[in-house]
Amino acid sequence: MEEIFFSQVKDSDNSIHFIHQPVMVKEVLASLNPGAAGVFVDCTVGGGGHAFALLQSTPPQVRLVGLDRDPAAIQAARQKLAPFAERCTLVRANFAGLAAVLDELQLEAADGFLFDLGVSSYQLDNPARGFSYMHDAPLDMRMDPADTTTARDLVNKLPERELAGIIRRYGEERWASRIASFIARARRDREITTTSQLVEIIKTAVPAPARREGPHPAKRTFQALRIAVNRELDILPGALREAVARLKPGGRICVLTFHSLEDRIVKETFRELAQPCQCPPKLPACICGRQPELKLVTRRPLTPAEKELAENSRARSAKLRVAEKMSPVLKNREGE
Repeated sequence: MEEIFFSQVKDSDNSIHFIHQPVMVKEVLASLNPGAAGVFVDCTVGGGGHAFALLQSTPPQVRLVGLDRDPAAIQAARQKLAPFAERCTLVRANFAGLAAVLDELQLEAADGFLFDLGVSSYQLDNPARGFSYMHDAPLDMRMDPADTTTARDLVNKLPERELAGIIRRYGEERWASRIASFIARARRDREITTTSQLVEIIKTAVPAPARREGPHPAKRTFQALRIAVNRELDILPGALREAVARLKPGGRICVLTFHSLEDRIVKETFRELAQPCQCPPKLPACICGRQPELKLVTRRPLTPAEKELAENSRARSAKLRVAEKMSPVLKNREGE
């Protein structure tokens, strides 16, 4: 784990190109409900948009810890949050290691957690990162450049059936088997190394009538590969549970999602922690003794206002779910 403080790291060129417009800022701040003091953890600090709004709107006694696996995001957040350098700590880390980060910082509990999931505008728009089907670039898609597995590895090395499963499961792509078959056939002739090569293969695989309807034919496959490369859905349930375990009673956990697979995991995890009883439904009273850890603040997710959608089209799929940590129930001497 690398801990990065403002005073310890200097930029190499005094410029940064990490641009990411934070989504639903007002709703996030209202949901976190920061008081006059406390520590808040932004588990995906990105360019520092939500973090800046939180620190700007709260007194000096409010502190922030920001995590991100992308070194470009940490660099951008360091510049964005420079006016609040004494109040925040930035850590280059994957939120899969959230508990270890908090332990290293000797932070037993926090007053709020924020997860802003998915890919940033910078990562999509920077051709060198290989996330976008709109730019010709090396087939990469790693959020952390230090990770060893790239999209190129998956496309060229996975068995056809496994590749089809990834495209179907993470991209919800109806033509997953056909796309995987065309990829397997193409890679026999030469390695697939660029996004443009992959896009052309997908376009050939998807029947013409389907290409004329809906989103870009490569959108779902690229989403699936990005999720698989970064293990986005695999690490999410554990990270949410770790955050809830380190949340103070009355504290809030807020999660922004941008597609149905993420939202489903958040919804189910929150529901399990809010309704943990495993007794048969016919029992008149609970006998398993499992107590709820969360209270759902939003039973239906919040979505962006029309004004925000008009200003930022990428906010259209955003959903915000919020839950609050409950106080532990004290048992009497008989354990009742």
